[in-house]
Amino acid sequence: MALSFFLLALIAVALIFEFINGFHDTANVVATPIATRSLSPYQAIIIAAIFNFIGAYFSTGVAKTITSGLFDAHFVTHALLASALISAIGWNLITWWLGIPSSSSHALIGSLIGGVIVSGDGFAAIKWSGLFQKVVLPMLFSPIVAFFLALTIMVIMSLVLRKNTNPRKTNNFIREIQVLSSSLLAFSHGSNDSQKTMAVITLALFSFGVVSSTSAIPGWVVIICAMAMAAGTLAGGMRIIKTLSSRLAKLKPANGFSAELSSGALILAASHFGLPVSTTQAASGSIMGAGYNGRGINWMVVRSMVTAWFLTLPVTALLSAAIYKVVILVFL
Repeated sequence: MALSFFLLALIAVALIFEFINGFHDTANVVATPIATRSLSPYQAIIIAAIFNFIGAYFSTGVAKTITSGLFDAHFVTHALLASALISAIGWNLITWWLGIPSSSSHALIGSLIGGVIVSGDGFAAIKWSGLFQKVVLPMLFSPIVAFFLALTIMVIMSLVLRKNTNPRKTNNFIREIQVLSSSLLAFSHGSNDSQKTMAVITLALFSFGVVSSTSAIPGWVVIICAMAMAAGTLAGGMRIIKTLSSRLAKLKPANGFSAELSSGALILAASHFGLPVSTTQAASGSIMGAGYNGRGINWMVVRSMVTAWFLTLPVTALLSAAIYKVVILVFL
């Protein structure tokens, strides 16, 4: 009975993280259509929730990377998972309150890494090559790739629209197709971000002996994680939406379409290859790339965002390790 209670409690905390992830990362999906007035905030959030839910069924490659590609799952315990989730939730809430677009993905991965190090065989428990190739490198290069991809799309659109004689009609048309590009971004967000919580719940089931392997994600886990993310998305995250939609770069409809198309395509490709990339970084890089053509980037905001990006992994790792030590000392 006690075992079942602790497992259910752990799953509940994981779903709380997914809910917070939903409203924390809502801004990544809806900021550009709101900034360009393609959609109202509520229309954008509803569309994002629907396609986040659908995207969660796209693949489970990212979840498998986390369950088996970054550390030895045999060192994972329920105390470790609880500590990692508390750490990630805490960091998400702090950055949300400050209005800083940080990465929920890296918060969770950093927390898991910190917990594994202190609970397992030290640094030897980490699969460093997998961590470097599938987390660190994408963290460094995804915003850069997103920036130049959005910039390229924006330049092409500028050349195509250069001889446009009816800017108002063209802008209205781009606003209409932005519904499609923002839906793509929401779908790709669901296909990547929801899988991190799927991985945590699967690790919890493995640590309690409910499943014998972490290589397959149970179908019901996919469903509840998709529902939690969709619910969180509906809750919204207006503080971060304000940063991305108005403070980071000044966007017109063409800029917004370029940003959404580039970040959506990049995240979807990462999901296909099982790379747990940061939707926040991809979306922010795309917005900067799309806005750069108009010389509209707020570099002060960029600096605070980049600082948060680089702090997330080490801070959450240390926080998770500290929480784990307290949990072991007090409860076990």
